[in-house]
Amino acid sequence: MKGNCIIGQSGGPTSVINSSLAGVVKAAMKSEKIGEVFGMNYGIEGFMKEWLIDFGKQPKEVIKGLRKTPGSALGSSRHKLKDEDFPRIMEVLKKHDIHYFFLIGGNDTMDTINRVEAYCKTQGYELIGVGIPKTVDNDLFGTDHTPGFPSAAKSNILNVMQGGVLARDMKKVDQFVVYQTIGRDAGWLGAATAIAKHNEEDAPHLIYCPEFAFDRDKFLRDVDGVYKRYGWVSVVCGEGLKYSDGTAVSASLTKDKFNNTEFGAMGGASVGLNLHKMISQEFGFRGEFQITESLIMSDFVNAVELDLDEAYHAGKEAVRLAENGESGFMVTLERVKNIPYECRFGKALLKDVAVHAKPMPKEYFNAEGNFVSNAFLDYIRPLIGKLPEFTRLHAKI
Repeated sequence: MKGNCIIGQSGGPTSVINSSLAGVVKAAMKSEKIGEVFGMNYGIEGFMKEWLIDFGKQPKEVIKGLRKTPGSALGSSRHKLKDEDFPRIMEVLKKHDIHYFFLIGGNDTMDTINRVEAYCKTQGYELIGVGIPKTVDNDLFGTDHTPGFPSAAKSNILNVMQGGVLARDMKKVDQFVVYQTIGRDAGWLGAATAIAKHNEEDAPHLIYCPEFAFDRDKFLRDVDGVYKRYGWVSVVCGEGLKYSDGTAVSASLTKDKFNNTEFGAMGGASVGLNLHKMISQEFGFRGEFQITESLIMSDFVNAVELDLDEAYHAGKEAVRLAENGESGFMVTLERVKNIPYECRFGKALLKDVAVHAKPMPKEYFNAEGNFVSNAFLDYIRPLIGKLPEFTRLHAKI
């Protein structure tokens, strides 16, 4: 089948999503089956308004530069498709002779491709839809990890490393620090900060992820134990923490268009700030509260080269699948081994990715549920690469 193609980006930006875009564009332009290569300006919303970018008219240096540019170059969208959207989508597809449909994003994005492709089948219109994985949360089903996660994880790790040095040295003034990271349903980003710890006293001391119900009393006992040992406490928490009854620790009631709870500044509430209050009220300590929100998502200064490279080739792999007529799939990463690190590309059905999230396995946590296990450290280290090592004065005479 020959025809033009359309490429879109959805959801939050990352340090490497444009590298995936560059991979799709380069491979599509070389394809004998794909004619013109278009981009959706502002996702499926822009597509319905025919806000299209012609990549054939972009300078070569611009396409090449995408590999080293954070954010979402095409502009993003969080529009949830409605039944009344599909006739308009079909109209634009036909008008521009588009038969190849690529979207870079997470669960909701894969759902969008899946629904568009299914609708086209009911209308007898040939459309090949392929997804390219993207989410810093690392919770996409069917893939070992997602492009964007390693770079966001490294940004978090460095924040906790440096914040930990500050907190340790200031412990006579501020006795604790709480660092909150994004991750609505899974704790991958928070858990990754564990490799900031080179020595026993180093930050972080405690990590709390959405995979476990939060227990206030146990949390305060954990904090007390760490403080008695080191004289200060470093806590990392995921924004999606919930109590055993399902109530958000952040106390946020705000929902987005996909009926997901909004955390952090968007939700007008914060799990990290609430943990801060618990510690202060219980022990009378003074402490720091740190939240980076979306800053880590596009932190290109700390982008991991492996991540940029895998993102680019994931985009190229999507075109390869499409050329072979394989529709209804998302490109996946399949780890072959840790040392030396080796990964290959695979595929997962869009309909599976769209309805499943990937929490961290229980074996990636310690028995207490307040830190990670060695198995998780083995998983994360190859994705991050080398980290800085800080020195410390020797003990007092």
